[in-house]
Amino acid sequence: MKTNFHAVNFDADQKLLALIQKKLDRLEKFNDRIIDADVYLKVNNTGKQNKTVEVKVHVAGNSLVVSRDAETFEKAMDLIYDVLKRQLKRDKEKKEK
Repeated sequence: MKTNFHAVNFDADQKLLALIQKKLDRLEKFNDRIIDADVYLKVNNTGKQNKTVEVKVHVAGNSLVVSRDAETFEKAMDLIYDVLKRQLKRDKEKKEK
């Protein structure tokens, strides 16, 4: 899956980007109509959960957007993965009817 990364006000390391890419690639087995994805990584100045990940997945005829805050980018991506998996399955079921 083609993924566009946007790190706001910091430089994300390749290890983090590779981990996110790997998780997004696994989503393709739930819906084969995924076109691409945009990932926004932000560091906020508030509290413990100051890392924000927002993922916008473009599916044929639809866009799914999920955003989560967590202590680390990895934890936020885990939360997003579960939500996107459900949404992609639901989207595929709707289009098959």
